[in-house]
Amino acid sequence: MQLTRRQALTGASFAAATAMLGGCKKVDIPGDKADLVKLDGVAQAGLIKDGHMSAVEAVEAALERAEQVNGKIHAFTDIRPEIALDIARKLPFPDQALSGLPYALKDLNEYPGMKFERGTAMFKGTMGEKKTPYTQKIDESGVIIIGKTATPEFGLLATTEPLALEACRNPWNTGHSAGGSSGGAAAAVAARVIPLAQASDGGGSIRNPASQCGLVGLKPSRGRFPDQGNPARGIEISIKHCVSLSVRDTAVMLAATERAQGGALAPVGLVNPGNSESKRIAVTTRDLMGQMPHADVAKAVDEAAKQLEELGHKIEVVETGPGLPQSFYDDFIVLWGQSVVPITEAAKKMTDKPLRESGLLEGWTLDLADRFNAFPADQVGPTMERLKAGGEQVNTWLSGYDAWLTPSASMPAPEIGWTRGDLPFEQNLERSANIVGHHSLHNVAGTPGISLPWGRSGGLPIGIQLSGRIGSERSLLELAYQIEEAKPWIDDLPPLVAS
Repeated sequence: MQLTRRQALTGASFAAATAMLGGCKKVDIPGDKADLVKLDGVAQAGLIKDGHMSAVEAVEAALERAEQVNGKIHAFTDIRPEIALDIARKLPFPDQALSGLPYALKDLNEYPGMKFERGTAMFKGTMGEKKTPYTQKIDESGVIIIGKTATPEFGLLATTEPLALEACRNPWNTGHSAGGSSGGAAAAVAARVIPLAQASDGGGSIRNPASQCGLVGLKPSRGRFPDQGNPARGIEISIKHCVSLSVRDTAVMLAATERAQGGALAPVGLVNPGNSESKRIAVTTRDLMGQMPHADVAKAVDEAAKQLEELGHKIEVVETGPGLPQSFYDDFIVLWGQSVVPITEAAKKMTDKPLRESGLLEGWTLDLADRFNAFPADQVGPTMERLKAGGEQVNTWLSGYDAWLTPSASMPAPEIGWTRGDLPFEQNLERSANIVGHHSLHNVAGTPGISLPWGRSGGLPIGIQLSGRIGSERSLLELAYQIEEAKPWIDDLPPLVAS
């Protein structure tokens, strides 16, 4: 006889599900749907697979949780119950590890029947019509997309406060940002509406919100997926994956969506916990500008290094990291602005007004384009070559280590309004660099990096980052499993949590 959800979650089946958590701390609490928020995605999918909860029930529960909290955190920009429930009833990919699990797409991805506004007034009301190869892979992983999550305009800022929409707020303190540009995804997962959500990273946009919302956030290697990046940029820096509650959720989704063949990188495959082989790990606290992170973040890196040493790994403090020049960030802004120019050109065709009077684009977007347009045209090529050389330098340096431990976001989540699209350009630039100082070099180099929770500062989560040479996701995930087991976070719930 099939158990009810209450029977499943309060009896032996719930115990079995929690035992699947690997390095995550097991939970044993009474209740009904509220118990789901203490389970990661693989455990929830296990309940569906074993018949203790249907995919329809799982989706309905997620929709209820979204309704409870979205008016307070504005994580979702579009929720489509009819689409999600129709897929849940059909359950087209029943044999996948995450089959039936509610999921969400960051609104920089097109998906049929859902809004595709990209955080901007320029595309307000636009609806998606098709899937990309990547979103098709997400569907084939078995998850069920319930809606879209918030992003700053075109994903261009380190906080998620698009002027065309409500600011996305952190469930740990709604007066603070959820990070960016995958802030909506991180807020939805941190509030336990869903256990994992799609995210993307062109300069820290997976790792920054993961750090500031207490989640796992892996930026995979360049080339790991077949259809990622921005062709308008001279260097492909953007890559998609997810933010999640557990290392294994991230590992399972990577195995389900990575390129299986035809690329330069061998597939990672499914990474499980258990490898305790000693690794050589570099540790650096200052960023490329020589700046120290927030004191609590610096302390977290020191504690994590000691933890890894206790786990049997060899720690080597390296003050300067790969030794990139401070001008690296100036060059990165040229690269960043390069992709914005086509957006402004398209916007000009949509209005008879000057762009700064049209209301179509935020000041930050226009400022980035103006900065690039003012840059000497004959210097764009040399700038891209310097960046490519810097990326190669990072990869070469990382080849001497199994991993590199640094801060993730350099500070806890800032207050709402700290960066916005209508603030002065230099202010936004400086503040964004302060947050993601340990992230963007990996986008240029194409190297993977994973943000992991490491306690809190003033009630807000902070994180550490483990990175490595291109293709080293397996090693990073193995280390992440060890940290998760030594310092579990699955029970760490924010003050605002769905139930």
